[in-house]
Order: sequence, then structure tokens, then C-alpha cells
Amino acid sequence: MKKFITLFVIIISTSIYSQEKYLGDGPFDQLIIRGVTLINGDGSPPRGPVDIVVENNIIKNIKSVGYPGVEIKDSRRPVLKKEGYELDANGMYLLPGFIDMHGHIGGTGQGADYDYVFRLWMAHGITTVREPGGRGIDWALNLKKLSAENKIVAPRIFAYTSFGQTGKNFNPLNGAPISNPEMARSWVRANAKKGADGIKFFGAEPEIMSAALDENKKLGLGSAAHHAQLSVARWNVLNSARAGLTSMEHWYGLPEALFNDRVVQDYPSDYNYQNEQHRFEEAGKLWKQAAEPYSDHWNNVMNELISLNFTIVPTFNIYEANRDLHRARRAEWHEDYTLPSLWKFYEPSRISHGSYWHYWGTEQEVEWRDNYRLWMKFINEFKNRGGRVSTGSDSGFIYQLYGFAYVRELELLREAGFHPLEVIKSATLNGAEALGMDDKIGSVQIGKLADFVITEENPLENFKSLYGTGAIKLNENNEVTRVGGVKYTVKDGIIFDAKRLLAEVKEMVNEKKSEEKWKLKQPGIK
Repeated sequence: MKKFITLFVIIISTSIYSQEKYLGDGPFDQLIIRGVTLINGDGSPPRGPVDIVVENNIIKNIKSVGYPGVEIKDSRRPVLKKEGYELDANGMYLLPGFIDMHGHIGGTGQGADYDYVFRLWMAHGITTVREPGGRGIDWALNLKKLSAENKIVAPRIFAYTSFGQTGKNFNPLNGAPISNPEMARSWVRANAKKGADGIKFFGAEPEIMSAALDENKKLGLGSAAHHAQLSVARWNVLNSARAGLTSMEHWYGLPEALFNDRVVQDYPSDYNYQNEQHRFEEAGKLWKQAAEPYSDHWNNVMNELISLNFTIVPTFNIYEANRDLHRARRAEWHEDYTLPSLWKFYEPSRISHGSYWHYWGTEQEVEWRDNYRLWMKFINEFKNRGGRVSTGSDSGFIYQLYGFAYVRELELLREAGFHPLEVIKSATLNGAEALGMDDKIGSVQIGKLADFVITEENPLENFKSLYGTGAIKLNENNEVTRVGGVKYTVKDGIIFDAKRLLAEVKEMVNEKKSEEKWKLKQPGIK
């Protein structure tokens, strides 16, 4: 049964939305997914055909029902109960729901509403998102609640607060900035009491960072850090990990921990941090300033992070435009799925964050390609030695679109040297472990929740088949076709038609285009 209901959702105290929404099929007392090849997310190889039995959102049985290429006998299959629902997925592939460990739920600058973002994520199989601070904790917690109740189409949300952030209903220090350790501890306690799942740090005075991380660890909350250049000279990723940080975003703070012959990066004399072209151009030279791969210092930093059970969320995709701007600008999904307001946000600007293309050219791209080579080498070896690498997209900036950017992150992990099964583990079980949720999500196991990605193409063969736009394939008749795109996303046992979600996004975009009489044009073209 398709669910169409009228929702009255209070997102903030002054805003009320009312719309008819598609909310998927289910939930069901019993759901049996028939005939899939299972890619389990734990690194084990694919196996199938199997039938997967779900009862009230809990996996109850994973039954091998035959052999590839051999007709399945009904006698081998689990029995459908009278009130049960059967999904024929014969010949398809089933994976655990994807986990995005760095997913911003739109932004006012981008003009991207949560409904647009959530549909793009769910259409690409993303069933869990760690939201690293954005429009305020009240806003995020309300969406988290609505998602948990399945009153909106949305991934499961883990809501983090940016350290020191306040809001209309969250201002524990009465507007005063955090300036000493006790204020830091007080803010952290208030954040936990508010119901946040964790904190995202950007940096602060060392004694403040130590106090905040210590208090947060005592309370059992998660933590992440983007080690911004304004603080990283005195507090890099090693300082954070030793103090209790559980994960880092991007790579800032990591090259600085690897410095041998300097304390700060080699800033040019005319550098200005608030000039984002300066910031990102020079950031592309950082890994060359770090210790040589496999040197003693390089090895020691890596091994210490692994010993601390640290998680790295590299978000390779969000900086990819730095090494190939044309590719990012011309991605084929922009025409149909990128909002006019989001496209305007992406364009070169001295104001919009991540729109630093003041005069970006060959020299900058070459530096960033070299940067990626060294960065990827560290991440791949970190994984090889037992370190946890999880998958995050940071979409909504730098020409990276929600959902599509996540798939690109899978491709870039593959480029870094990950086996396709290691990529899937990074996207599923590793993220669940980092969130402390691996007993409930991250792999397809009896007793876990029913979060799945179902595809018609084998993603291990070609991750491009996961894009909503599909992958190009030449058939036996020499005809160019499109294959792939996620077929179904299952979250909390509810089945969502992924292509329908994408169609709804396209309609949203077309409506905005029509309202504004807008046509996508590349920057600088009138």
C-alpha cells in the first residue's frame, strides 16, 4: 500500500509546512525479500540467492535458497505469513543501508530545504546520516524525531552540534563565547542534556579543547573535528585523538601532525585566511610539507591513531573540484537535480563558503592532484593496518550534490586503493561502528534493523551504477543504454522506490526553474 498523508510538521516554532508526501510502502508485520545476492558489508564476499525475512523492522532470517543459475524450489523458501508482504528481487543485489558520516541537511545559503536533501540521499541508498552541525540543534533534533517516527522521508539522523554554537532555544552561556575550560565543560553538559548525539569541533585554545573533549568523553557522546588552520598550529589531530576525539573530518590537522621540519605550513607573505582562494590554494600544498610516506614519523603517527581506535572520514569528493574544476562543474546531474539557488551558491564568490574560484587554473589543479596522491596513500595504508575509515560526503558545497557526491566518494575510495568490498565496508559497517550502532545497523545480520540498498546492477563491478543517473553501457546491439541507479531503498523496513524519489526531486527543481525563468549556465556566461 502506498502511503499518502497530510503532514503538519513544525520545523521551528515560527514555521509550519503542510504537504502531501510519498512515504513509501510499509512498514509490514512481515517482509520477505526474495532471491537477492547479498553483499553483507562486513568484508565477506557476495552470496546468493538468499531470501531475507524481516518482522517488525528486525531481520529474522537470512536463508540460502539455491544456487546461481538454478531454478529456486519453493520448498526451500521461507513461508510468507497471511499479512506479510513479498518483494520479488530475483537477480538483484542487496547491501546494508549506506551511512553518510558527514551530511549537512541543506543550508539557507544554498536554498536547499530538508525535503529536497533527504530525497536525494534516500534515492542513493543513504539510510543514516551524521549531521555535523548546521542550522541549529533544535532544528536537527526535530528532524531526527520525525525521521525516527517515519513521518517524513528521511535517513536516520545523528545530530551533532558545532562546538560553541547557540540557538533560539539553546544558549547555555547566555551569549558569552567560550573562553575558559569550565565554560567549555558547561556548554558540553548542556549540549548533552539537550539531546545532541555529539559535537563537531573546529579548534580552540588547547586548554578549552582538552576540557571539552574530556567532558564529552565522560558523557559518552561522539565527536568529530575539522581542524581549522586558525588553531591547528597548536592543536593537531594527535592532540585531539589523545584528548578523546573519536573521528576527524577531511584531512586538516593530519599533515600538521606529520610535520618534521616546521610547525606551521608554508604560508606565503600575502596569505589571508578569509580569502578562500588563498586558503584552499595553499591547502593543496600541505601534504608535500609532511613526512615522507612510510618514514618513521609517518608510521608513528598512523600507528598511534590506530591504537586510539580513531576514525578518519576523508570526504575525498568535496575537494575534487580543486583537481579538476571542469569535471565538477559539468557533472551531468546538475541540469536535472541541482536547484537554481544551489547553483548560484556554487558559482565563484568572495562571500559564499566553498565558492573560491577567483582564478582557479592549471597550477592549482596540478598541486591538488599531487596532494590527493599523498593523502590517498596515507588513508589506504591506515585502512590496511586496521584503522577505521568511514564514508562522508559534505555535500552542498564546491559543486558536490547530495546523494550523487556520496557515490563519488565510493569511487574515490576505490581510487585510493580500497577493494570494492572494503569500500562497501567503509560505507556501512565502519560508519556504524564509529557511531556505536554496529549492533543495529551497518551489516545484514539476524537481529539488526532492516536498512537495505537494493540494486539491479552489481555495484562491486561498477560503482557508477549507483548514481541516480545510472551508468552508460553499450549493449550487444551496439546501442548506448543507461543501467543502474538504486532500485529500492529500505529504511526501518519501509520500502522506497528510489527512482520515484528522484523524479520528485526533479519536479522540485523544475518548479523552481519555472518560477524564476531560470536556465543553468556555466559561470561567467550571460
